Amino acid sequence: MQNFKQLKAYQRGYRDNWAQGINLRVHRALSWLQKAEKERENKDLDGEFIALWIAFNAAYANDYANEIRSGARDTFQQFINRLVTYDQDRELYNVIWTHYPAAIRSFMNNEFVYQPYWDSINGRTDPEAWKEPFEKAKQRANQALAQQEITVSLSILLDRMYTLRNQLIHGGATYGSSLNRKQLKNATEILGQIIPIMIKLMMKNAHDLWAPAIYFREQSS
Repeated sequence: MQNFKQLKAYQRGYRDNWAQGINLRVHRALSWLQKAEKERENKDLDGEFIALWIAFNAAYANDYANEIRSGARDTFQQFINRLVTYDQDRELYNVIWTHYPAAIRSFMNNEFVYQPYWDSINGRTDPEAWKEPFEKAKQRANQALAQQEITVSLSILLDRMYTLRNQLIHGGATYGSSLNRKQLKNATEILGQIIPIMIKLMMKNAHDLWAPAIYFREQSS
């Protein structure tokens, strides 16, 4: 697995030939990857996961107003589709299938990272409404893993992680809580493998057309 130092060295060697938008995306994502690695050294699981998710956000997010309209999930779905087409060496597949199939299945089987479960708990839907779609989603995830459908697998996985992200970012979990350690550990291990690959694929294809990064002002020459 490539780390911040290796990816940063590549960026320094090629960034002068990249457009400002992709340059800024990569620069920001790398800065948060570096932060995640420091949190890993400090054994701060909450901090590492949050830093990794911000790195992901920095990589995929486009114009903020457009993201509000289309939804964050739709935006990162499009991003995943694009990266999978770039991934000729099947590195993302290797992470999903070779390294962490047990962790991913455990994550998918955990209702605590399934948003409809919380909607039922909080009275927004019928108490039993989440169970059938949860089972169907598990079946679809297992099918995608078995059939090596990397785009579907990643999309379902990141959707579950998005619920975990919301719990942490919006104050829905206690710092260092033992209640979410298993799902947080699984998510952090998987995301820690995926993010460096995503950044590398972006850099390898930096000359393709990329939308401007969020909160980005074009600099005049």
